[in-house]
Amino acid sequence: MEDKERIKSKKLIGKILISEESGKKFGVIGDIDYVAESGELINLVLVETTPHSSGLNLQQDEKGRFLVPFSAVKSVGDFVIVSEKDIM
Repeated sequence: MEDKERIKSKKLIGKILISEESGKKFGVIGDIDYVAESGELINLVLVETTPHSSGLNLQQDEKGRFLVPFSAVKSVGDFVIVSEKDIM
């Protein structure tokens, strides 16, 4: 089961992250932070960020990349949709 979840989460990389409320683009998912023991997804790591994501005061990793909590994800398809109110 864990391996299956890990494979699915890798499919998120390269998808565009979009706001549920405004439809604005945050950037592209470049990586995923997760707990190695349980496989629990913690954060989506953004690359190719937009000015919209820069204005949101998002948490950053040690490399200065923006982090979006996985708990804010509402749906996954061609894009990943997140709720801005769940990020703040």
